[in-house]
Amino acid sequence: MFEYEFMINAFVASGITAIISGIVGFFLVLRQQTFAGHALAHLGFTGATGAALLGISPLWGMLAFTVMAGIAMGAFGSRLSRCDTAISITLSLSLGSGLLFLHFFTAYATQVTMLLFGNVLGVSTSMLISLSWLALLVLAALATIARPLIFSSLQPELAEAKGVSLRIVSMLFLAIVAIAAAQCTQIVGMLLVFTLMVGPAAAAQNLTTRIGSGMVCAALFALAQAWIGITLAFYTDWPTSFWISALSAIVYSASLLVR
Repeated sequence: MFEYEFMINAFVASGITAIISGIVGFFLVLRQQTFAGHALAHLGFTGATGAALLGISPLWGMLAFTVMAGIAMGAFGSRLSRCDTAISITLSLSLGSGLLFLHFFTAYATQVTMLLFGNVLGVSTSMLISLSWLALLVLAALATIARPLIFSSLQPELAEAKGVSLRIVSMLFLAIVAIAAAQCTQIVGMLLVFTLMVGPAAAAQNLTTRIGSGMVCAALFALAQAWIGITLAFYTDWPTSFWISALSAIVYSASLLVR
């Protein structure tokens, strides 16, 4: 299968995205903000369709919209977990708006469908370069806020008493999650972002209580699921997203048994 350039691009793109998703997802699960991360992925649909309507690349529209939404959601700080209803209503309105944009400009219907369900086998070289730069940006941003992020995730009251701004940390972190979610849509689509961002991280936290080893496990689980999923899709001709999501469920179930 490595005789084909599109397969090489698929493995490289999925590898980059899986590692980033595993690391970011580890903190997302640790902070119990998985619903917010899922909402960001769906909100990207509006940004993608709006950008297509304006003649801009859907990826950059999705990035801009999700980052702004992440910063806005992060501004709620510790109250975010009590805003599920407001987030759900906003999410529904966003999806409806995305469908309206798509109604006015149907030429990008196929491209938007790929964003919903993913198309790792269609990743181009230019897209690969964009994903690489975004991955470096995410890693650099995470490294910058790592100490206050870990502190506020484990002991939020003590961190706030020590002068850590929980609101700023939350805004920065959810902006990072937004970028990771936009990357993830290229592999499994907006509807299955949980597959790479939450499943591997949750499995890792079932197996270890250490932050360092947890992040490594989450990244390795996501990487293995992505690469094995692509391999199975190549030889069975079944959708890649199905295999990756099935493997994610298997790994998480196995981690529950081990725990």
